[in-house]
Amino acid sequence: MSPSPTSDVNRIAALALAEDGETDLTTDLTVAPKIKAEATLEYRNGGVLAGRAYAEAVARACGCTVEWLVAEGAEAPATSVIGTMRGELRHILRGERPLLNILQRASGIATLTRAFVTAVKGNPCRILHTRKTAPGLRGLDVTAVIAGGGHTHRLDLGHELMVKDNHWKALTREGTSLGRVLADARRRGVTALYVEVESVNQLEMACAAGATRLLVDNQSPAVLRTWAAMARQQSPGIEIEATGGITLENVRAYAEAGADFVSIGALTHSPRAADISLDVNFEKLSR
Repeated sequence: MSPSPTSDVNRIAALALAEDGETDLTTDLTVAPKIKAEATLEYRNGGVLAGRAYAEAVARACGCTVEWLVAEGAEAPATSVIGTMRGELRHILRGERPLLNILQRASGIATLTRAFVTAVKGNPCRILHTRKTAPGLRGLDVTAVIAGGGHTHRLDLGHELMVKDNHWKALTREGTSLGRVLADARRRGVTALYVEVESVNQLEMACAAGATRLLVDNQSPAVLRTWAAMARQQSPGIEIEATGGITLENVRAYAEAGADFVSIGALTHSPRAADISLDVNFEKLSR
């Protein structure tokens, strides 16, 4: 399932524009109609560019176009021009802030993701997002992670099974076995059977039940190494995902300890927005 189908791109663009209301009072009172203009998009602090499709949808909804000079997922040096927006000046100003908001968030996520990907370079471990995305913006956030070199985790609750701590408690309370739950999921055609483990006992139960991936939560790289070896001995081919407390400083240690995947909530719940500006070239205004 794609994180950014066309319908979702257009939905987010429309939502971003709708937040500013139907009328741009200031522009209506200061800018004459029908004036053609172009504006330069500059990546002031430099980083990975992401969110182009969403920015284009904003521009298109305003009757404008964007000519890009930097590809999605490419790194732009500081102060580099990444594109030019063209259209009526009133329309450019209407779309300016929504377009920049999208580019700044997406590019910030992509740049942070790229830092994690670089930190594990040379190791087959893959960097994943989580569902800790901005409400209503998951498609944008996940697209940005992918632009940064990360990989897709589950996008919703309906396609993969993931047993976490509260599910474990529910199983214990109801007296339901993990094996039965995973078997029921397989009968429904689910092939991604993920189980979060916080103890050796849970690890052994998950392996015995037929989990396809273990999420080793909030454990040290040393513990992950030991648990990964145990799990692979009991269930050859099982995937190991490290999650919880992963930082740029320790992510490589988890990769080298045997994690096939590392999922990082910070990629989307606390990225630093990129510094991207839009400046109208008033020397090229025309009617």
